[in-house]
Amino acid sequence: MIEIRTFRDIIRLFFIFKREFRWALIATTILIVVGAFILPSRYVSESRLLVKPGRAMSTVPIEYSDRQTLVAPSTQRDPVVDEEKMLTGRPVIRQVAEYYLNEVNDSSEKKGWKLIKFYIKQGLGNLVDGVRSVFIFVGLSETQTPVDRLASKLEKQFTVTHEPGSSVMEISFTWDEPLIAQRVVNKWIEFYQTERGKKLANDSLYSFYEIESQKIAGQIASNKEKIAEKLKNIDGMSSKEKLESLTDRINKVSAQRAEAYVLKQGLESGMLSARRKAGSLPKEVSKERELGLNPIQQDFKLKLSGLILERLDKLKNYQDQAPPIAELNRSISSLKEQISKEKETVQRSENRVPNELVTMLKRSALERDMRVSELKTQIVAYDAELVTLKEERQRILSIDPELSDLERDLAIAEKNYRLYIDSLEKARIDRELDNSRISNIAVIEQATFSPGRVFPKSLMMLLMALPAGFAVGLFVIYICYLLDQRIHDGGKVKQHFGVPLWTTVMEQKTGILSASFEASIYRLYSQLPLAILKTQGLNIGMTSSRHGEGVSYLISQFQRILNERGIPNRLADGECARPGEVVLGDASALLSNQEAFVRLKQADLILLVIEAGQSTVPMVENTLSILNTAFKKVDGIIINRRQFEISSGLLSRISR
Repeated sequence: MIEIRTFRDIIRLFFIFKREFRWALIATTILIVVGAFILPSRYVSESRLLVKPGRAMSTVPIEYSDRQTLVAPSTQRDPVVDEEKMLTGRPVIRQVAEYYLNEVNDSSEKKGWKLIKFYIKQGLGNLVDGVRSVFIFVGLSETQTPVDRLASKLEKQFTVTHEPGSSVMEISFTWDEPLIAQRVVNKWIEFYQTERGKKLANDSLYSFYEIESQKIAGQIASNKEKIAEKLKNIDGMSSKEKLESLTDRINKVSAQRAEAYVLKQGLESGMLSARRKAGSLPKEVSKERELGLNPIQQDFKLKLSGLILERLDKLKNYQDQAPPIAELNRSISSLKEQISKEKETVQRSENRVPNELVTMLKRSALERDMRVSELKTQIVAYDAELVTLKEERQRILSIDPELSDLERDLAIAEKNYRLYIDSLEKARIDRELDNSRISNIAVIEQATFSPGRVFPKSLMMLLMALPAGFAVGLFVIYICYLLDQRIHDGGKVKQHFGVPLWTTVMEQKTGILSASFEASIYRLYSQLPLAILKTQGLNIGMTSSRHGEGVSYLISQFQRILNERGIPNRLADGECARPGEVVLGDASALLSNQEAFVRLKQADLILLVIEAGQSTVPMVENTLSILNTAFKKVDGIIINRRQFEISSGLLSRISR
């Protein structure tokens, strides 16, 4: 348990786990150096294949590709993945493994270190075979043929990838000889193309489409003959066209008949009206009349003028009220009345002729009567034509269902025939391409021969041996720090154990007591309750988990400080402390010493001594649990033999 607060505490970790760091550094460096020379060499051969769009790239077979409404296309599907699956399929790998076992022979000359590595590899292979035989014998493994084992090994060393959106497959094969790697890649691609051509070839597909297209062609010819006979019966190009023509003619004739009927009704009504008008009109009318002034009225007017003149003459001699004047006035009024009763003109002669309006009405009635007769004849003809047209339409309607079925069957057959013919051509092209071993896979980069090994990078490994060892050592330090349960300082004592830390006593490697050691002992003295010491005295019991944690030494040093301060003190002898006196009890090795419990029974203060770098957290927790169970208290913890792992010179440089 180490508290990391500053960079100095991190350096402390290095000094605390210096041995582990050294062994990790040495072991890592040795392993990397040995691996640079011992590890088998690996060479890589690469190739690239281009998957061209076109043949064998559709997401559905030929029999479905022409009917996209039945099979929904996958827009997110990458067809190159299928090619990768076929390229790394088990059939291809087995063929490559058989080819390797039968024809590939590593006959390259080996000298020096390569020969040693070859024999080492051979020996390890024999050892693995022996272990495999034992596992097979006890039933922990299954028997495998050499081809299967080699196929699994080849599959692990063979990789094929492609970038997203790219149609280029990048092939990489790693092996212990560059020439063999190149030959294996070339043969792998060859087996893949051959196997792919065999799987994609379908010779029966062409025959199927050919037979089906011939059947559909015969059905089309039969349907056309039947349709021709039906069209000959209806005397038209199609039943729909004939029905439309008849319906249009029926509509026109019906409209003409309705128009003629309405016109006839109008003419008959007009004819009756003209006859009634002609009967009510006079047969003859006056053509000329001669008029003249009425002679009676003229005579009355002359007499009136004479009376007026006579009245004027008498007014010269008489007044208005005179009898002669009154008599004249009455005569004048009577004469005016007679004049008003008479007409001004009278007819002298008259010329009479037949009435032309009556003649015209009779002529119009006669014309309308003739027109009505014509319209009646037209209506009879229209009725006869309508009957004929309706009978013809009914006859065609009786033929139309069968003719429509034939036309529909013909349309479906022609559509299927086109599909079969298209598929037949595709199947023929595929068959010819398969016969010619032509596919949409193109080798754009042949298998490469790379004499430079890709593993191990010996020079790089030798250069990185020390840095890698140093990094592993630091990692080991970190792991040790996480796993270390020892208590090295008092930084987290109170937080972890719930007991206050009284003091931390430094380790003394020489006989001269350092200032830090004196300060830690005086700190122990400063923790004493002096008020209780003066009135009652103190019984202090110091205990530890095991022997050798420095309880006796701390008691002696504490007594020295108490003597210097003039405080009476003594070791525990069964009597309690007197006022102003300190009694120190040595109860070390609590876990193995039963007398320690007796010495702690009368203690007023119980202090647990922990040896820094040796006591562990579980041990201290166990001791604290025992003390709390027995005495229900632990007053403080003392860290003894605290060490400065960092040298003083390095500390001074860090301080600067």
